[in-house]
Amino acid sequence: MKTIGVLAIQGAVDEHVRMIESAGAIPKKVKHASDLAELDGLILPGGESTTMRKIMKHYDLMEPVRAFAKDGKAIFGTCAGLVLLSKEIESGEESLGLIDATAVRNGFGRQKESFEAELPVEVFGPTSFEAVFIRAPYLTAPSKNVTVLATMDDRIVAARQDKILVTAFHPELTDDNRWMRYFLEKIV
Repeated sequence: MKTIGVLAIQGAVDEHVRMIESAGAIPKKVKHASDLAELDGLILPGGESTTMRKIMKHYDLMEPVRAFAKDGKAIFGTCAGLVLLSKEIESGEESLGLIDATAVRNGFGRQKESFEAELPVEVFGPTSFEAVFIRAPYLTAPSKNVTVLATMDDRIVAARQDKILVTAFHPELTDDNRWMRYFLEKIV
C-alpha cells in the first residue's frame, strides 16, 4: 500500500486524508522534513498560499519538499498547492518552482466569486468532474513539458509535469476520488 503525506500546516488537511483513504492508500500528516522520508507521495493542500509559504519557510520545509521532488517522488498540489508548486507566481512571490508554468493567484476572483462547475477532463472519459473553485488560481505560460489536463474559460486549471500534478480547484471537497486515484495510479 502506498503512503501519501499531506502537508499539515494549513488548509484542507483532513479532507485530503479522507480522500487518500477512499482511494485505498495510507495517509500521513506531514509537519516536519523528517516526515517526508517514508512517503510515496505528498499533497500540498488548498489553503492560503502566502500563509503556507511563510509556515514552510519557518519550519525549513521549502528545500526538503524540493529535494523530495528531485528524488522522483510525486507531489499533488490543489489550489494553494498549485500556486506553491509553480515555477513562478505572477505577483513575484517565491514558489517551489516544480512545474514549469506561472500561477495567477485568485485568477477567478476573490472569495465571493467562488463557484462549482462541471469540468470536462479527458483522462476521466465522458463523465465530467464537479469542481469546487474557491479563490481559485490558474496557470499560464506552460512549457512544452507541461501536460494540460483541464481548462475552464480558456484558463489552465489542471496540469501535470513528470511527477507533479496540480489542480486549481478542490477535489477533496467532493465525494469523487478520481483525481486522487489518478495521482496514485498514474503519477505515484
